[in-house]
Amino acid sequence: MEKVTNNAYKAHCLVLSYPTQGHLNPMLEFSKRLEHKGVKVTLVTTRSMSKTIHKEASSIALETISDGFDEGGIAHAESIQAYLERFWQVGSQTLAELLEKLSSSSSGNPVDCIVYDAFLPWALDVAKKFGLVGAVFFTQSCAVDNIYYHVHKGLLKLPLSEPEILLPGLPPLQPQDMPSLIYDLNTYPAFFDMLVSQFSNVDKADWVLCNTLYELEPEVVDWMTEIWPLRTIGPTIPSMYLDKRIEDDKDYGFCIFEPNSDTCMKWLNDHAKGSVIYVSFGSLAALNAEQMEELAWGLRMSNSYFLWVVRASEEAKLPKNFVEETSEKGLVVHWCPQLEVLTHEAVGCFVTHCGWNSTLEALSFGVPMVAVPQWTDQPTNAKYIMDVWKMGLKAPADENGLVKREAIENCIKEIMEGERGKEIVKNAYRWKTLAKEAVDQGGSSDKNIEEFVTKLVHS
Repeated sequence: MEKVTNNAYKAHCLVLSYPTQGHLNPMLEFSKRLEHKGVKVTLVTTRSMSKTIHKEASSIALETISDGFDEGGIAHAESIQAYLERFWQVGSQTLAELLEKLSSSSSGNPVDCIVYDAFLPWALDVAKKFGLVGAVFFTQSCAVDNIYYHVHKGLLKLPLSEPEILLPGLPPLQPQDMPSLIYDLNTYPAFFDMLVSQFSNVDKADWVLCNTLYELEPEVVDWMTEIWPLRTIGPTIPSMYLDKRIEDDKDYGFCIFEPNSDTCMKWLNDHAKGSVIYVSFGSLAALNAEQMEELAWGLRMSNSYFLWVVRASEEAKLPKNFVEETSEKGLVVHWCPQLEVLTHEAVGCFVTHCGWNSTLEALSFGVPMVAVPQWTDQPTNAKYIMDVWKMGLKAPADENGLVKREAIENCIKEIMEGERGKEIVKNAYRWKTLAKEAVDQGGSSDKNIEEFVTKLVHS
């Protein structure tokens, strides 16, 4: 597509993200898809978040609003509850001020629509006050969204009392397959309230966008589409890894941590195809010291080569001398370019916490997974990885929730060497093909984004 000049944009979308890496990345990628189809996009995050990200060159404009904690964000609030309440008050006000500023600017591109993170439902009220189209963007799977919706409507009674949970569009789930905030009530009440409140005003949204692909969870998408104008628009992964239609789109463009790119890629280049286990638990998950030790031993006992991302804040939990003693087999780094690593031919398996972004990336690149879920939506994602998509194994936990070294070793060996591993690799390749097709021209997600843009232009 031809690059559009400033005043030739079809419409102008303001895209508002919740201030974490895992929310900013998918919303930025969706923004690039919109821009590719001729829509002007202004990406909005908080002032505190904008100070911590390394921004690559991007044609997408970045603006900020306040969460009430401009110096340090949520870390400076006395509680999660206090942060979210303050963000609602100050965020609504500063978002309205930003809209006024953009509408009075001389660019000739007034805002037509707010695409807002489902974690920030108050943004829809601001959009409606300004007479704008409001599109809610869910950054988790439709399966998980469906569970929270049923809790919000009082259709799923808590605490869970049945051994099996049956919800429309979902496979039968055991309590431990549910998002942790539902299975373990009262662990993080403020987060629980936020996740359930995503649906507080969703019926007033003009669009419901979900970062998934239709082929991945068709039954639940069909069920939810009967209630809302829901469209799947994922996977939101840089185009050069999938359909290659957006030429300069090689990475997400924002990063909180500096990756050890050269070290990782040189190390991987020295290893045979499919011989390396990649281990990463994302930008937020923190394992306790006992779990870290079991994971370390499991990797060692598997006798495989491994590349393990251990954030600097987590390093002290590693067993003493582990890095030195395993240096012939493993490389431990603070951060790495995950997209490049997962697409490297040396990687044969991904030990993951099953955050939705990591899950979609592995699925889109056809990398089998060992699922070690930690909290929120991750147990549900792990259930789907193993039993629905059949492209990985969930490492079983003991009665205390600890995944023992033998469980990790067995899952790795099964995928890398076992009979089940061959079937998993075959399924993984199938999902890789479907993910690419969904975002390519005429694919399910591409058609949905096209429809969104067309209706935006004519609204």
